[in-house]
Amino acid sequence: MEIASGEEARSSVREAFFAIVNPAAGGGRSAKLARPTIARLREHGLHVDVIASTAPGHAAALAREAYQQNYRRFIAVGGDGTAHEILNGIFAHAGANARSRVSLGFLPVGTGNSFLRDFAPQNSSEVALQAMLENRTRPVDLLRLTHSKGEVYAFNLLSMGFTADVATRTNRHFKPLGPLGYLLGVFVRVAQLSRRAFALRCDDDKNWDNRRCLFLSFNNSKYTGGTMLIAPHADPSDGLIEFVRWGPIGRLGLLRMLPKLYDGTHIRHSLASRRAVRRVEFNLPNPIDVMIDGEIANLEIRSLDIIPAALDVYI
Repeated sequence: MEIASGEEARSSVREAFFAIVNPAAGGGRSAKLARPTIARLREHGLHVDVIASTAPGHAAALAREAYQQNYRRFIAVGGDGTAHEILNGIFAHAGANARSRVSLGFLPVGTGNSFLRDFAPQNSSEVALQAMLENRTRPVDLLRLTHSKGEVYAFNLLSMGFTADVATRTNRHFKPLGPLGYLLGVFVRVAQLSRRAFALRCDDDKNWDNRRCLFLSFNNSKYTGGTMLIAPHADPSDGLIEFVRWGPIGRLGLLRMLPKLYDGTHIRHSLASRRAVRRVEFNLPNPIDVMIDGEIANLEIRSLDIIPAALDVYI
Protein backbone atom coordinates (compact mmCIF):
# COMPACT_ATOMS: atom_id res chain seq x y z
CA MET A 1 0.00 0.00 0.00
CA GLU A 2 1.30 3.44 -0.93
CA ILE A 3 0.79 6.21 1.63
CA ALA A 4 0.47 9.77 0.38
CA SER A 5 2.73 12.43 1.81
CA GLY A 6 3.07 16.19 1.94
CA GLU A 7 0.63 18.37 0.06
CA GLU A 8 -1.23 15.42 -1.52
CA ALA A 9 -2.13 13.99 1.91
CA ARG A 10 -3.39 17.35 3.16
CA SER A 11 -5.34 18.48 0.10
CA SER A 12 -8.08 15.97 -0.67
CA VAL A 13 -10.04 13.03 0.62
CA ARG A 14 -9.12 9.76 -1.04
CA GLU A 15 -11.76 7.94 -3.07
CA ALA A 16 -10.22 4.52 -2.45
CA PHE A 17 -11.44 2.09 0.17
CA PHE A 18 -8.96 1.16 2.88
CA ALA A 19 -9.52 -2.51 3.76
CA ILE A 20 -8.00 -3.89 6.95
CA VAL A 21 -7.85 -7.68 7.06
CA ASN A 22 -7.61 -9.51 10.36
CA PRO A 23 -5.94 -12.80 9.31
CA ALA A 24 -6.82 -14.41 12.66
CA ALA A 25 -10.58 -13.88 12.20
CA GLY A 26 -12.79 -16.77 11.22
CA GLY A 27 -10.47 -19.27 12.84
CA GLY A 28 -7.59 -18.10 10.67
CA ARG A 29 -9.52 -18.27 7.38
CA SER A 30 -10.13 -14.54 6.98
CA ALA A 31 -7.41 -13.70 4.48
CA LYS A 32 -8.32 -16.61 2.20
CA LEU A 33 -12.04 -15.88 2.36
CA ALA A 34 -11.54 -12.15 1.78
CA ARG A 35 -9.40 -12.47 -1.35
CA PRO A 36 -12.16 -13.35 -3.87
CA THR A 37 -14.55 -10.82 -2.35
CA ILE A 38 -12.07 -7.96 -2.64
CA ALA A 39 -11.35 -9.11 -6.19
CA ARG A 40 -15.08 -8.84 -6.92
CA LEU A 41 -15.12 -5.25 -5.66
CA ARG A 42 -12.18 -4.40 -7.89
CA GLU A 43 -13.80 -6.08 -10.90
CA HIS A 44 -16.67 -3.63 -10.50
CA GLY A 45 -14.30 -0.69 -10.65
CA LEU A 46 -13.77 0.04 -6.96
CA HIS A 47 -10.29 1.01 -5.85
CA VAL A 48 -9.41 -0.98 -2.72
CA ASP A 49 -6.13 -0.68 -0.85
CA VAL A 50 -5.58 -3.70 1.39
CA ILE A 51 -3.39 -4.26 4.42
CA ALA A 52 -3.36 -6.97 7.10
CA SER A 53 -3.20 -6.46 10.84
CA THR A 54 -0.63 -8.51 12.70
CA ALA A 55 -1.65 -8.35 16.38
CA PRO A 56 -4.41 -7.12 18.68
CA GLY A 57 -4.57 -3.33 18.48
CA HIS A 58 -2.78 -3.16 15.12
CA ALA A 59 -6.00 -2.58 13.14
CA ALA A 60 -6.65 0.53 15.26
CA ALA A 61 -3.17 1.88 14.51
CA LEU A 62 -3.58 1.17 10.79
CA ALA A 63 -6.96 2.91 10.71
CA ARG A 64 -5.60 5.94 12.54
CA GLU A 65 -2.71 6.27 10.09
CA ALA A 66 -5.03 5.83 7.10
CA TYR A 67 -7.38 8.51 8.44
CA GLN A 68 -4.43 10.87 8.80
CA GLN A 69 -3.63 10.13 5.16
CA ASN A 70 -7.17 11.18 4.12
CA TYR A 71 -8.83 7.79 3.70
CA ARG A 72 -12.49 8.09 4.69
CA ARG A 73 -13.92 4.82 3.33
CA PHE A 74 -12.93 1.76 5.32
CA ILE A 75 -13.67 -1.97 5.11
CA ALA A 76 -13.45 -4.26 8.14
CA VAL A 77 -12.45 -7.74 6.96
CA GLY A 78 -13.03 -9.94 9.98
CA GLY A 79 -15.50 -9.94 12.86
CA ASP A 80 -17.04 -7.26 15.05
CA GLY A 81 -13.73 -6.95 16.91
CA THR A 82 -11.98 -5.84 13.71
CA ALA A 83 -14.63 -3.17 13.06
CA HIS A 84 -14.39 -2.06 16.69
CA GLU A 85 -10.64 -1.52 16.39
CA ILE A 86 -11.01 0.41 13.14
CA LEU A 87 -13.63 2.75 14.60
CA ASN A 88 -11.58 3.42 17.70
CA GLY A 89 -8.47 4.08 15.64
CA ILE A 90 -10.41 6.69 13.67
CA PHE A 91 -12.57 8.34 16.32
CA ALA A 92 -9.97 8.33 19.09
CA HIS A 93 -7.88 10.43 16.71
CA ALA A 94 -10.59 12.49 14.98
CA GLY A 95 -13.02 12.85 17.88
CA ALA A 96 -16.79 12.75 17.61
CA ASN A 97 -16.83 15.73 15.24
CA ALA A 98 -14.65 14.46 12.41
CA ARG A 99 -14.06 17.08 9.77
CA SER A 100 -15.47 14.83 7.03
CA ARG A 101 -17.79 11.81 7.04
CA VAL A 102 -16.34 8.37 7.62
CA SER A 103 -17.97 5.30 6.10
CA LEU A 104 -17.44 1.66 6.99
CA GLY A 105 -18.11 -1.48 4.99
CA PHE A 106 -18.02 -5.03 6.30
CA LEU A 107 -16.70 -8.29 4.90
CA PRO A 108 -17.92 -10.39 7.84
CA VAL A 109 -15.64 -13.41 7.91
CA GLY A 110 -15.01 -13.53 11.68
CA THR A 111 -16.48 -15.74 14.38
CA GLY A 112 -18.68 -12.95 15.74
CA ASN A 113 -20.68 -10.73 13.37
CA SER A 114 -23.61 -9.40 15.38
CA PHE A 115 -24.02 -5.83 14.16
CA LEU A 116 -25.05 -6.57 10.57
CA ARG A 117 -27.84 -8.88 11.71
CA ASP A 118 -29.94 -5.81 12.53
CA PHE A 119 -30.05 -5.06 8.81
CA ALA A 120 -29.71 -8.45 7.14
CA PRO A 121 -30.34 -11.38 9.51
CA GLN A 122 -30.01 -14.12 6.86
CA ASN A 123 -27.31 -13.08 4.38
CA SER A 124 -25.45 -10.15 5.85
CA SER A 125 -22.22 -10.80 3.94
CA GLU A 126 -23.84 -10.54 0.52
CA VAL A 127 -25.97 -7.55 1.53
CA ALA A 128 -22.92 -5.68 2.86
CA LEU A 129 -20.96 -6.44 -0.31
CA GLN A 130 -23.80 -5.29 -2.56
CA ALA A 131 -24.11 -2.06 -0.59
CA MET A 132 -20.48 -1.22 -1.36
CA LEU A 133 -20.98 -2.01 -5.04
CA GLU A 134 -24.04 0.28 -5.13
CA ASN A 135 -22.46 2.95 -2.89
CA ARG A 136 -25.43 2.56 -0.52
CA THR A 137 -24.96 3.77 3.06
CA ARG A 138 -27.05 4.70 6.05
CA PRO A 139 -26.02 6.80 9.07
CA VAL A 140 -25.69 4.96 12.39
CA ASP A 141 -25.04 6.10 15.94
CA LEU A 142 -22.01 5.34 18.09
CA LEU A 143 -21.76 4.75 21.82
CA ARG A 144 -19.02 6.68 23.63
CA LEU A 145 -17.76 5.36 26.97
CA THR A 146 -15.71 7.79 29.06
CA HIS A 147 -13.37 6.21 31.61
CA SER A 148 -10.50 7.33 33.81
CA LYS A 149 -7.93 7.09 31.01
CA GLY A 150 -9.88 8.25 27.97
CA GLU A 151 -12.73 7.20 25.71
CA VAL A 152 -13.85 4.04 23.92
CA TYR A 153 -16.30 3.99 21.01
CA ALA A 154 -18.73 1.15 20.30
CA PHE A 155 -21.15 0.46 17.45
CA ASN A 156 -22.85 -2.61 18.91
CA LEU A 157 -23.18 -2.63 22.71
CA LEU A 158 -21.58 -2.26 26.09
CA SER A 159 -22.49 -4.49 29.03
CA MET A 160 -21.43 -5.53 32.51
CA GLY A 161 -22.23 -8.28 34.96
CA PHE A 162 -23.17 -11.74 33.69
CA THR A 163 -22.78 -10.83 30.00
CA ALA A 164 -19.26 -9.48 30.56
CA ASP A 165 -18.40 -12.54 32.64
CA VAL A 166 -19.55 -14.78 29.76
CA ALA A 167 -17.53 -12.81 27.21
CA THR A 168 -14.42 -13.01 29.39
CA ARG A 169 -14.74 -16.77 29.68
CA THR A 170 -15.57 -17.18 25.97
CA ASN A 171 -12.67 -15.03 24.75
CA ARG A 172 -10.19 -16.92 26.91
CA HIS A 173 -11.33 -20.46 26.15
CA PHE A 174 -14.02 -20.83 23.49
CA LYS A 175 -13.77 -17.97 20.96
CA PRO A 176 -12.71 -20.14 17.96
CA LEU A 177 -16.02 -22.01 18.30
CA GLY A 178 -18.10 -18.95 17.38
CA PRO A 179 -21.74 -18.92 18.62
CA LEU A 180 -21.26 -22.39 20.15
CA GLY A 181 -18.32 -21.07 22.16
CA TYR A 182 -20.46 -18.22 23.44
CA LEU A 183 -23.10 -20.71 24.56
CA LEU A 184 -20.45 -22.76 26.38
CA GLY A 185 -19.32 -19.60 28.11
CA VAL A 186 -22.91 -18.97 29.20
CA PHE A 187 -23.24 -22.36 30.89
CA VAL A 188 -19.89 -22.05 32.67
CA ARG A 189 -20.88 -18.66 34.09
CA VAL A 190 -24.31 -19.94 35.13
CA ALA A 191 -22.50 -22.40 37.37
CA GLN A 192 -20.44 -19.50 38.79
CA LEU A 193 -23.34 -17.06 38.96
CA SER A 194 -22.75 -13.69 40.62
CA ARG A 195 -25.24 -10.85 41.07
CA ARG A 196 -23.83 -7.41 41.83
CA ALA A 197 -24.81 -3.76 42.01
CA PHE A 198 -23.51 -1.17 39.53
CA ALA A 199 -24.50 2.29 40.74
CA LEU A 200 -25.78 4.46 37.89
CA ARG A 201 -28.30 7.09 36.89
CA CYS A 202 -29.67 7.97 33.46
CA ASP A 203 -30.53 11.33 31.88
CA ASP A 204 -32.47 13.39 34.44
CA ASP A 205 -32.59 10.76 37.20
CA LYS A 206 -32.01 12.37 40.61
CA ASN A 207 -31.04 9.24 42.53
CA TRP A 208 -28.45 6.55 41.97
CA ASP A 209 -29.75 3.06 41.14
CA ASN A 210 -27.88 0.69 43.48
CA ARG A 211 -29.98 -2.45 42.95
CA ARG A 212 -28.28 -5.79 42.48
CA CYS A 213 -28.66 -7.28 39.02
CA LEU A 214 -27.72 -10.15 36.77
CA PHE A 215 -26.48 -7.84 34.02
CA LEU A 216 -26.81 -4.38 32.52
CA SER A 217 -26.65 -3.95 28.75
CA PHE A 218 -26.43 -0.64 26.86
CA ASN A 219 -27.21 -1.28 23.23
CA ASN A 220 -26.90 0.47 19.92
CA SER A 221 -27.99 -2.63 17.99
CA LYS A 222 -30.14 -5.64 18.74
CA TYR A 223 -27.82 -8.66 18.64
CA THR A 224 -24.77 -9.93 20.49
CA GLY A 225 -22.89 -13.23 20.53
CA GLY A 226 -23.78 -13.71 16.89
CA THR A 227 -27.47 -14.58 17.27
CA MET A 228 -28.59 -13.53 20.78
CA LEU A 229 -31.36 -10.91 20.55
CA ILE A 230 -30.48 -9.08 23.75
CA ALA A 231 -32.14 -5.75 22.89
CA PRO A 232 -35.09 -6.34 20.52
CA HIS A 233 -36.15 -2.69 20.69
CA ALA A 234 -32.74 -1.22 19.82
CA ASP A 235 -32.37 0.94 16.71
CA PRO A 236 -28.83 1.95 15.65
CA SER A 237 -30.14 5.12 14.00
CA ASP A 238 -32.53 6.59 16.57
CA GLY A 239 -30.04 8.62 18.62
CA LEU A 240 -30.82 6.61 21.77
CA ILE A 241 -29.17 3.98 23.95
CA GLU A 242 -31.36 0.93 24.55
CA PHE A 243 -30.77 0.08 28.23
CA VAL A 244 -31.71 -3.48 29.21
CA ARG A 245 -31.55 -4.46 32.87
CA TRP A 246 -31.96 -7.90 34.39
CA GLY A 247 -32.62 -8.25 38.09
CA PRO A 248 -31.03 -10.88 40.39
CA ILE A 249 -32.55 -14.00 38.83
CA GLY A 250 -31.47 -17.41 40.20
CA ARG A 251 -29.74 -20.22 38.33
CA LEU A 252 -32.85 -22.27 37.53
CA GLY A 253 -34.74 -19.22 36.37
CA LEU A 254 -31.79 -18.15 34.24
CA LEU A 255 -31.50 -21.58 32.63
CA ARG A 256 -35.20 -21.53 31.76
CA MET A 257 -34.80 -18.06 30.31
CA LEU A 258 -31.71 -18.73 28.17
CA PRO A 259 -33.55 -19.96 25.03
CA LYS A 260 -35.59 -16.75 25.08
CA LEU A 261 -32.42 -14.69 24.62
CA TYR A 262 -32.43 -15.87 21.01
CA ASP A 263 -35.87 -14.51 20.11
CA GLY A 264 -36.00 -11.47 22.37
CA THR A 265 -38.88 -12.68 24.54
CA HIS A 266 -36.65 -12.63 27.64
CA ILE A 267 -37.48 -8.94 27.88
CA ARG A 268 -41.04 -9.84 28.99
CA HIS A 269 -39.82 -11.49 32.21
CA SER A 270 -40.85 -9.78 35.44
CA LEU A 271 -37.20 -9.18 36.40
CA ALA A 272 -36.35 -7.58 33.06
CA SER A 273 -36.75 -3.92 32.17
CA ARG A 274 -35.79 -1.62 29.32
CA ARG A 275 -35.66 2.10 28.66
CA ALA A 276 -34.29 4.38 25.95
CA VAL A 277 -31.77 6.93 27.26
CA ARG A 278 -29.19 9.39 25.98
CA ARG A 279 -26.65 9.46 28.80
CA VAL A 280 -25.64 7.24 31.72
CA GLU A 281 -23.46 8.21 34.69
CA PHE A 282 -21.69 5.59 36.78
CA ASN A 283 -20.58 5.76 40.41
CA LEU A 284 -18.28 2.78 40.87
CA PRO A 285 -15.32 2.73 43.28
CA ASN A 286 -13.16 0.30 41.31
CA PRO A 287 -12.44 -0.78 37.73
CA ILE A 288 -14.77 -3.48 36.38
CA ASP A 289 -14.83 -5.85 33.42
CA VAL A 290 -16.87 -4.32 30.61
CA MET A 291 -17.83 -6.04 27.38
CA ILE A 292 -17.53 -3.59 24.48
CA ASP A 293 -18.50 -4.90 21.04
CA GLY A 294 -17.62 -8.42 22.16
CA GLU A 295 -14.22 -7.49 23.61
CA ILE A 296 -13.41 -7.24 27.32
CA ALA A 297 -11.72 -4.29 29.01
CA ASN A 298 -11.13 -3.65 32.71
CA LEU A 299 -11.95 0.03 33.17
CA GLU A 300 -12.84 2.64 35.76
CA ILE A 301 -15.93 3.82 33.94
CA ARG A 302 -17.52 7.24 34.37
CA SER A 303 -20.19 7.89 31.75
CA LEU A 304 -21.77 6.65 28.55
CA ASP A 305 -23.47 8.73 25.89
CA ILE A 306 -24.69 8.42 22.31
CA ILE A 307 -23.30 10.22 19.26
CA PRO A 308 -26.18 10.38 16.76
CA ALA A 309 -25.46 9.58 13.10
CA ALA A 310 -21.72 9.54 13.75
CA LEU A 311 -20.85 7.05 11.02
CA ASP A 312 -22.07 5.92 7.58
CA VAL A 313 -22.32 2.14 7.19
CA TYR A 314 -22.53 0.34 3.87
CA ILE A 315 -25.68 -1.72 4.26
